[in-house]
Amino acid sequence: MRFARYLCLYWALLAVAPAATAAVGEVMLLGPKLDVRAFGAIGDGRTDDTAAFQAALDDAAKAGGGVVTATRGNYLIKGHLTIGRDVALEGIATVPTAWSQNQGTTLLAVADKGKAEGEPLIRLASHNATLKGVTIYYPDQDHNAEQPTPYAWTIRCDGADNVSIVDVLLVNPYQAISLVGAGRHYVRNVYGHPLYRGLYVDQIYDVGRVENVHFWPFSGGWTGERPRDKWINDNAIAFEFGRTDWQYVLNTFCFGYKVGYRFFRSGKGSANGNFSGIGADRCVYGLLVEDCELFGLLITNGEFVGNWGPDANGMKVAPTNRGVVQLQNCAFWGSSNRIATIEGSGTVTFNACNFMQWDKHNRGEPALWANGGRVTLSGCNFTWQGDTNKQHIFIGEETRAAVVMGNLSRQPLTIENNIGERCQIGLNAGG
Repeated sequence: MRFARYLCLYWALLAVAPAATAAVGEVMLLGPKLDVRAFGAIGDGRTDDTAAFQAALDDAAKAGGGVVTATRGNYLIKGHLTIGRDVALEGIATVPTAWSQNQGTTLLAVADKGKAEGEPLIRLASHNATLKGVTIYYPDQDHNAEQPTPYAWTIRCDGADNVSIVDVLLVNPYQAISLVGAGRHYVRNVYGHPLYRGLYVDQIYDVGRVENVHFWPFSGGWTGERPRDKWINDNAIAFEFGRTDWQYVLNTFCFGYKVGYRFFRSGKGSANGNFSGIGADRCVYGLLVEDCELFGLLITNGEFVGNWGPDANGMKVAPTNRGVVQLQNCAFWGSSNRIATIEGSGTVTFNACNFMQWDKHNRGEPALWANGGRVTLSGCNFTWQGDTNKQHIFIGEETRAAVVMGNLSRQPLTIENNIGERCQIGLNAGG
């Protein structure tokens, strides 16, 4: 009898559970849904819609969270916007594409022209703030100018967790996205052409995720000859990672920057993480490692082209590096000066990587130049279809230890070893 009563109670709970879950879910997940046009936004590209947007965002925050929607239109934003806790600002675009400004929900950013410091255009001010499905366009940038016009960060977060930036197109921002103290941030499907700084990450103490971010000069075309193109190639940085604990980065790409991916030590520390399917083309340095953590930068399936300027390197590890860099199944190409320059006291490993097109100035530069730390090179392929006298590897006196094992080249592998038995060489083949 007791079992029968329990069974009846069990089935009764099952019968009411779906309704209860739906009711709770409707309140917790949906919240209010507010349209910026109901707050006075016009979207004609001439009327300042800043106040209408902010009023809708503030009302959503006061209600405990919700979605603020902006339908198709060109919304002139002369001021700054703040997205509060559990609030999403959402446009109609679901996939960002090049040249699609003025086609969906477009924010025209004009505030603080000429000022690199100051308030961002959009601040993700509190936990769970989200920006989704919008284009942000700087109409006053001139791609024929000597150099870009400075603006403050387009999207910035300082000290709020679980913020998201999804399905966003950024046209001509001077500085695109800054995430500082933004634990578990989520950046996905961002397409744009930052003119000075792309994505900046620092003080992240819990896993952050960046997926499908593409920084490429679609916004004003690119010839490589115009002054602005050269300025960007000489000064701009696409991706920057300071202190971040197990950052996950997947399928990202940049073109035409001084530095594709920069890893540095801030006042809070440096980076470690998993970087897969990342690429950098037409850079001075595809990868620049100023410092990283002992846990390691795990870089897989990357492609890096350093072919701009006299010091072009697919990868450069600075004398300040103390951490571990591990590269697996990566390709380096594009008429570099060197494929890689390695200094510092850390450890750098190349496994199953492909190297081609180096010594672009015919100065006798090796593909891999190491004079510091510890270096391992195994199962790699040196491919050079030009001069047969290219040098492959230089191991300098400051290198603590090196292993060069099981590599292939089109010509006999040339290795200049200046550390004797501390460099182990074997089972390499060429011809």
